[in-house]
Amino acid sequence: MNHILFSGPLGGLAVRREAQSFSVCAENPTGEKGKGGRAELQGGVSGNAARDLGRGWKVNPYVRIPAKETVTLMDVTGEGSIDQIWLTVSRPWRNGILRFYWDDADTPAVECPVGDFFCSGWNEYTPVRSLPVCVNPHNGFNCYWTMPFHKRARVTFENCSEERCILYYQINYSLYALPPEALYFCAQFRRTNPLPYKEVYTILDHVEGKGHFAGTYMAWGVNNCGWWGEGEIKFFIDGDAEYPTICGTGTEDYFGGAYNFENTKTHEYEEYSTPYSGLCQVVRPDGLYQSQTRFGLYRFHLTDPVCFARDLRVTIQALGWRSGGRYLPLQDDIASVAFWYQDTPAPKLPPLPSIDAMEIV
Repeated sequence: MNHILFSGPLGGLAVRREAQSFSVCAENPTGEKGKGGRAELQGGVSGNAARDLGRGWKVNPYVRIPAKETVTLMDVTGEGSIDQIWLTVSRPWRNGILRFYWDDADTPAVECPVGDFFCSGWNEYTPVRSLPVCVNPHNGFNCYWTMPFHKRARVTFENCSEERCILYYQINYSLYALPPEALYFCAQFRRTNPLPYKEVYTILDHVEGKGHFAGTYMAWGVNNCGWWGEGEIKFFIDGDAEYPTICGTGTEDYFGGAYNFENTKTHEYEEYSTPYSGLCQVVRPDGLYQSQTRFGLYRFHLTDPVCFARDLRVTIQALGWRSGGRYLPLQDDIASVAFWYQDTPAPKLPPLPSIDAMEIV
């Protein structure tokens, strides 16, 4: 008998998966089978609220993380993938650092402030409706990146602030035999403020091995009047030196917009959030202390990954306009998160900037 695969984007849901489903959260921090919701009343953060109901009710739904401390959210062994993450956490979001370690690597493959990782770099809520990242009311952070691991997956959260923070979280994962071509998920944060005159902004570099670029989120704060998005994004692939293999045509073009992201009726920036690209946030000046316009943008290469077989470097120019119809190299406040997959579990990440250097000021 010939087998016919189910069609449509949800057809795979009708096919049996040879996998086991697990989840870690404050109510089951180890993710073990049959170990959820077992916190004792005296040990649970909501034990007092559940005192009339008892053990097995909502006893320990979140964790308190003291100032300047790091907690482990997940540490499981086996082979499989993280499939979905939900969390919500106290602000400021640049003071909370997520790190993901694959297999037995001592260095993280993901090191990123929590807000920027979830496309919320300006410490203000904005809805995001992309396929891999969704941000829902009120400050519900979700991601659907597939994150394979062969031996072990470890996720930590560092509270770099001077005050205790509250973190609710749930990490859903599956254990199963990975295909041999499975790659490791990586994410890297950068921030330059201000960008030196006539320098390009680097989104990603020093990536070695085989893999593909999966996208970027950028928190872009302008320090000049006028239009700021004439710069080109460039992908230097497999030994490209001075000139790239892939060169874009402008910032708004790369992020899926056109002609200044302008609504021609209101003559204002028009936010949008789509499965693959978006100008998800415009923080407008308030006439007093909020003096600069700030933007949140994302572009995810889900159907058009940028593949590399040896190495990869990604840059973007910051260009506006000056007199005489000339480009103006901008000195903006730019932060970014690069998302990519590669064949080794521990990429070479640059040192994370200090908390002062990352602070939104």
